[in-house]
Amino acid sequence: MRVEIWTDIACPWCYVGKARFDKALQAFPHRDEVEVVHRSFELDPHRAKGDVQPVLTMLARKYGMSEAQAQAGENNLGAQAAAEGLEYRTTGRDHGNTFDMHRLLHFAKEQGRQDQLVEILYRANFAEERSVFTEADERLVELAAEAGLDAEDARGVLADPTAYADAVRADEREAAELGANGVPFFVLDRTYGVSGAQPAEVFTRALTQAWGERPQLKPIEDAGADACGPDGCAVPQP
Repeated sequence: MRVEIWTDIACPWCYVGKARFDKALQAFPHRDEVEVVHRSFELDPHRAKGDVQPVLTMLARKYGMSEAQAQAGENNLGAQAAAEGLEYRTTGRDHGNTFDMHRLLHFAKEQGRQDQLVEILYRANFAEERSVFTEADERLVELAAEAGLDAEDARGVLADPTAYADAVRADEREAAELGANGVPFFVLDRTYGVSGAQPAEVFTRALTQAWGERPQLKPIEDAGADACGPDGCAVPQP
């Protein structure tokens, strides 16, 4: 079974939602047969790469609230994250363009390190003091290396603005086609969709239902043809 998760590294509910989904998946009896793929979704796709703002300032301007109200929201998110065992800095974080992170995540998928990089980027953005937006490409290269990727290869991806750009845009178009207008958005076997950072119990039910309704292989009548199995191969008869 495949689970696709549309997220943005700048999305706090994606950070919390992944922890809740992971908790459900860890307890799922068939977890070893579930493939998880992270898909790209930018919450602020038109923001220029160098346009970095404090999170509280961005929230106040975007939602027409005071910075005190924005801070109260961040405090609530911090409590939600803590309940999932996550660290969350409620002050001093930055907000910026995440396109390069998504490009790196597609590169990491090819290398089999996508989930590791997602975890590291979330931690760096939400829990660490250093910004993922203000130290140019070198900060992302450092995080990519921490995820087990080759630093020079990661640097090369970031230096080429076209690298994996089409893959990011394709994910975003697909999200729109599936009706996702926010993240996190979970799609199970292209049959069930789960929106938002739902409780782990909701993800457990979704995994169980999707697993139970997978198409089952219907064998054609056995005509006695020779085959190979765990105990060896049938010996051809003259």
